[in-house]
Amino acid sequence: MDSGRKLWPGMDLGALSADGGELAVIVGYQPSADRAALARDAEGISVQRHYRMLPFVAMRISAGGLRRLEQDPAVERIWPDLPVRALLDKAVPYVHAPAVWGLGATGKGVRIAIVDTGIDPNHPDLGGRVAESVDFTGEGPRDGHGHGTHVAGIAAGSGAASGGQYRGVAPEATLYAGKVLRADGGGATSTVIAGLEWAADQQVQVVNLSLGSAGSSDGTDALSTACDTLMAHGIVVCVAAGNEGPGNYTIGSPGAALQVITVGAATLDGQVAPFSSRGPTADDRVKPDIVVPGVNITSCRAAGTGMGAVVGEQYTMASGTSMATPVASGLVALLLESDPSLRPPEVKERLKRTALDLRLAAYDQGAGLADALRAYKDEQSEQPPAQPPTPPPQPPPQELDGCLALPAALLRALRRRE
Repeated sequence: MDSGRKLWPGMDLGALSADGGELAVIVGYQPSADRAALARDAEGISVQRHYRMLPFVAMRISAGGLRRLEQDPAVERIWPDLPVRALLDKAVPYVHAPAVWGLGATGKGVRIAIVDTGIDPNHPDLGGRVAESVDFTGEGPRDGHGHGTHVAGIAAGSGAASGGQYRGVAPEATLYAGKVLRADGGGATSTVIAGLEWAADQQVQVVNLSLGSAGSSDGTDALSTACDTLMAHGIVVCVAAGNEGPGNYTIGSPGAALQVITVGAATLDGQVAPFSSRGPTADDRVKPDIVVPGVNITSCRAAGTGMGAVVGEQYTMASGTSMATPVASGLVALLLESDPSLRPPEVKERLKRTALDLRLAAYDQGAGLADALRAYKDEQSEQPPAQPPTPPPQPPPQELDGCLALPAALLRALRRRE
């Protein structure tokens, strides 16, 4: 490539030379280039990050360093490292939740269980709406990680600390905090099932599970079975697809559960995020079911935590199907407030039926991008239904967890709902 064409249009080398400053750039190398050898700290070049999946290196660079890179035959492109943010004040309108608020639905009276790292009940966006909390980790109920509080804010934050800018999807829903993950973000299936049992005891209507395990699953593992059982007894369970994409057969447990709403992450330009896990499941079913925005989402920050990219005292920004899932949970709360008689299969079918087809592979997008207003009005897409996809080649066989019996207490709690 001509060295003069390597610079992204609009990069002002003259201005950079004049002020003697540095520029944040991303350098694209030839795929076969030894980036580790080529991209080293040198005069005028400060390497910030090497990328694993792409032949890119992030740098801070002077005008002299930039000129040297322009002449490097291994360099194909030089882009400015522009700031990007997809805040809740963009993501929530993207799924048309504010239009549903205008019709009177804000999630009021709907009970959402966040089964996660706990919730900071003192956060201004969540204060007074965490009805119950419990700790299954032995650490105490405090959210020492920040993940659960962030998720809760996406689903139901009021936006009080931001003047309404970072409002969640169902800002008047009632929250229940089941702490099943430790401050390091880890936990066990048995602990998560205990959290599901507790949530059923609280008679919640929606459970959010922004957690899971890596590796392809056929949905018969213990946690998937527990989630499907809650769905069968009237509790809508929204589950993260996982962050093992972009390859196929990367839906793990409990995202592979048959009945749950499995949620992938979309970007704001109508694509599926590269990290979002893809189907099919190990037994060749289509998953995820839907996608919603899950990239660079700003939401509540638990006190004393630093998860994600901190955005002031009260907020932080993070990406993942963990962030997409509570968007779906909030959408479910809006639907249940408008029609409490909806059963979980009906909620799932409505979200899928009214989703916007992104014209991507079904194993990437499921039914498409969920839309709150279309789902609320039950406006079915006029697009013809997609043909069932042909499964990609099977991955090598692997051991899957056996299906465990549900705890008796969980079954008792579920029977009380009937």
